[in-house]
Amino acid sequence: MSAKPRQVLVGGMPMPGRAESVVKAVFLTVICALVIVPFIGVISTSLASPDEVIRAGGFVLFPKDGLDFSAYRSILSGGTVTEALLVSAFITLVGTAIALTLTCTLGWALSRRGTVGNKPLLLLVLISLLFNPGLIPTYLVVQQFGLLDSLWAVILPVSISAFNVIVVRAYFIGLPAAVFDSAQIDGASEWRTFWHIGLPLSKAVVAVVGLFYGVSYWNSFFGALLYLNDSSKWPLQLVLRTYVVNGVEIGAQDLGAASEALPPQTSIQMAILMISVVPILCVYPFIQRHFAKGVLTGAVKG
Repeated sequence: MSAKPRQVLVGGMPMPGRAESVVKAVFLTVICALVIVPFIGVISTSLASPDEVIRAGGFVLFPKDGLDFSAYRSILSGGTVTEALLVSAFITLVGTAIALTLTCTLGWALSRRGTVGNKPLLLLVLISLLFNPGLIPTYLVVQQFGLLDSLWAVILPVSISAFNVIVVRAYFIGLPAAVFDSAQIDGASEWRTFWHIGLPLSKAVVAVVGLFYGVSYWNSFFGALLYLNDSSKWPLQLVLRTYVVNGVEIGAQDLGAASEALPPQTSIQMAILMISVVPILCVYPFIQRHFAKGVLTGAVKG
């Protein structure tokens, strides 16, 4: 009798056969194509010439007449989209700064065992992970504080996340205690220890949590829809919903451009979509390397 071929083990598991590898490769290729091809189409349509967009019926996969930036010039010429872009930038920058300040200080306080009310406060944070206050109570609170139709209504109610606080706290707990003890022996105050030692040693988790907050604020949609009645205060995501999702036609008065210079509606819509996506795509690669060290380390040690 012939001996059976010996299986090659990789990490304790049998190595997949050639047929299985081919099936996996084909499956992954199809999934990637389903994600990448529409994205390429959005970029190409926003950069294609008006004549080519009209000839293609509204969707261009690869522009053949060269690149045309008229759609971007139109939406960035001082109209509604430009104002919404500035509003989104303000909400993202200010909101992320406030959220990081509150999250890091609260996470630090909860990580220090001598803090007054440490355990009750930690219990409140954990309870907030399980119970949501609900839409109507949240709206009533925003209304009572006089924040309706104000950008602060989009920033303040979500300025702190219990999950992010737990992650930051766990990371602070995992830092070497000897470093903080040495600082206290040298006479450093709690604030000085936090600012000059705790934060510099926690750049990874701060960067990741900052990205979480930044993406959340940049994509803020539902809060703005609830609390903002003045369309001049709408962030970019609400403008995206109006002109792209709902299909409302964009006029010259909305773009601040001459009517005869307007490119096709599809090009303008795709350009708005790209402007709403590109900032996060530009920031993410610089912070992605911190994910494993920041979030996973904090979660495991917590």
